[in-house]
Amino acid sequence: DEIRRTRLLLQNSGKTLSEPIQNDQTKQAFLLSLSSVHPDTDKIIPVLFRPPAFLPISLPLVIASSLPLRAKQTFFCQFVFHTYTTGFTLLNGNGTTKAEEHSLQQKQILYSVGAISYAACIGAFPLVFMNRYTLKSSLTQLVVRKLLPAPLLGLMSAFTVAVVRSPEFENGIEVMDRNGKVVGLSQKAGEKAVKETALSRAVLFGTTLFLPAVLMHFVERAKFAKTPHALASVRMLMITSVLAGMLPVSLSMFPQCGEIKRADLEPEILSSTDETELFYNRGI
Repeated sequence: DEIRRTRLLLQNSGKTLSEPIQNDQTKQAFLLSLSSVHPDTDKIIPVLFRPPAFLPISLPLVIASSLPLRAKQTFFCQFVFHTYTTGFTLLNGNGTTKAEEHSLQQKQILYSVGAISYAACIGAFPLVFMNRYTLKSSLTQLVVRKLLPAPLLGLMSAFTVAVVRSPEFENGIEVMDRNGKVVGLSQKAGEKAVKETALSRAVLFGTTLFLPAVLMHFVERAKFAKTPHALASVRMLMITSVLAGMLPVSLSMFPQCGEIKRADLEPEILSSTDETELFYNRGI
């Protein structure tokens, strides 16, 4: 009800004010609408999958995924982590893909389950391999426990984005001119949107695990934290700080309202507009 009231306020403000965001009440209404309503479908996004909830929910999942656990525990933590990020990706992706709604939903669910399972297996595979062949040397421990988790989490985060949003570049997404008029459906715009989102997600989670691992190496050598409990606390603080700092960087790597050159689009779209640049919703 609050979201609907703010949307009504924005509609009325737009009719009466030359600047729709010129007072605090309208600013707050705009921010609430922006963070809780999908820009393509106008549907209200569930609370847990709205952008403001991404940091507090993903943080403990990232920390759990980075802990030196056994293979089964690591698989479970990674499965939960990728389940949440995949749900976030689906609910905040581009919503203009044209297909039979029933078949599209079935395909996305099937793709999501497969991508989550595969990503969790890849995350736990180094531990399974190490235990299977009883590789317990210090070098193996360094590689499996400290070096591999960051690139694997980053790559698998990008992989899940690409898989679950694949209908966008298979069927195309809507592109618009500067006035918001829909010009047509473009597979190339869909591919660009998915690539940019996947890259931003890989940078976000890859950096979130990589930087703390590097910093913890120097902390351990300098013996700033002498007890295991103190080391764990410092490590959690570092992961929290890096994730909080990288989240706005990741979101701002590419604009949510993406741009694509007219020359890069399909011939049928080229013939329907004279605009040099067209726009689309990249998603988050």
